[in-house]
Amino acid sequence: MELHDLSGGAPVLERLQTVAEAALAQYDLSPDAIVTILNVSENATYRVDDPATGRRFVLRVHRLGYHSHKAVMSELQWMTSLREAGAINAPAVIPTTNGRWIVSTEEPGSDEPRKSVMFEFVPGVEPSEDHLVESFEPLGEMTARMHAHTRRWPLPAGFTRHHWDYEAAFGPAPRWGRWQDAPGVGAAEHVVLQRVDDTLRCRLEKFGHGPDRYGLVHTDLRLANLIVDGATTTVIDFDDSGFSWYLYDLGGALGFLENHPELDGMIDSWVRGYRHVLDLPDAEVQEIPTFVLYRRMTLLAWLGSHPNTDTAAEFGTGFTDETCVVAERYLRTHG
Repeated sequence: MELHDLSGGAPVLERLQTVAEAALAQYDLSPDAIVTILNVSENATYRVDDPATGRRFVLRVHRLGYHSHKAVMSELQWMTSLREAGAINAPAVIPTTNGRWIVSTEEPGSDEPRKSVMFEFVPGVEPSEDHLVESFEPLGEMTARMHAHTRRWPLPAGFTRHHWDYEAAFGPAPRWGRWQDAPGVGAAEHVVLQRVDDTLRCRLEKFGHGPDRYGLVHTDLRLANLIVDGATTTVIDFDDSGFSWYLYDLGGALGFLENHPELDGMIDSWVRGYRHVLDLPDAEVQEIPTFVLYRRMTLLAWLGSHPNTDTAAEFGTGFTDETCVVAERYLRTHG
């Protein structure tokens, strides 16, 4: 099965619309509730409007073959614990009329049912890119609050999430595919990127997996997964959350910004905010470029395994070219 099972165009979207509409029957909604597609990436996300009550929700229909029922439940448990502890603002999970958080709905033409989850609708907008350096300080503080909560939160029985370590990213069966298959990776690019791969493996092994450095993280705290409403920022999309290095959350936040002229300022700002809450030794700060490039390489691999997506079409071979530029800069200091 393709990693990106939502790439089949209109026929797939029609089937998913049917799945989303069928899922609504299990919630406390009027028969007039309307489902409208918001976006399609790995999952399909819908806005749900109930004209009888004026209430609005968000329904996420999951991709096939990625997360088990236990893994999705674990995601929701962690997100809810963060929310209830006041560590961050996160959407509430909306239960069905029977109190379940996960709905399983048959998909026409498929032997595998789709899992769906309903969340409260969070008003607001994605943060502006006009003040990136300034915005990374509160993001660093918010990330540290998440990490502080994670370190003291006892995992529920049966809790399971992916690991995002070197083996998961670049091992024999990489979760997001192989960077070698990305568009534009020719012989010259392969030489540079293989040097990076080898360097990342060595440095991450040396950095270690100690509990003060490695734990449960969001992994994708980029602007698209933050919703700002006045003075309130809400974190969404915990779908790729899992176990990794805490600094990988900064790498995720800087995804697609690795070649930005204000990159160093954003990093400094994030570190400053993080240190308002948790200690971050200088030795770990010096390793931040490793996690920035680690994330960049996973994104490169994702593009290679998702050639039919709009994102792959938008970036083309240019993403590989820019990755090599970022890689050469990294190798000069950490290679």
